[in-house]
Amino acid sequence: MFLAEVIGTVWATRKDENLQSFKLQFIQPLNGKREKIGDPIVAVDTIGAGPGETVMYITAREAVIPLPVEMAPVDASIVGIIDRIDREVDL
Repeated sequence: MFLAEVIGTVWATRKDENLQSFKLQFIQPLNGKREKIGDPIVAVDTIGAGPGETVMYITAREAVIPLPVEMAPVDASIVGIIDRIDREVDL
């Protein structure tokens, strides 16, 4: 699992039929210090996250697991909202 911040919503007039009931969100990947890493990506929102929230996401084949279908054109899925990160050591 990876960390990211939701930075926007994708509005699509047409989507794959398996994604009709899900929002697509722009997320910015983050490291453990909540610093931006890499470029933003689009992820399927399976939990109702909103802009500004820190989330956990998964990628690759596992990204379809949270969906109620066997196959869907998904490369990333948001699977959790992070309420707090406690660090005992600097990363």
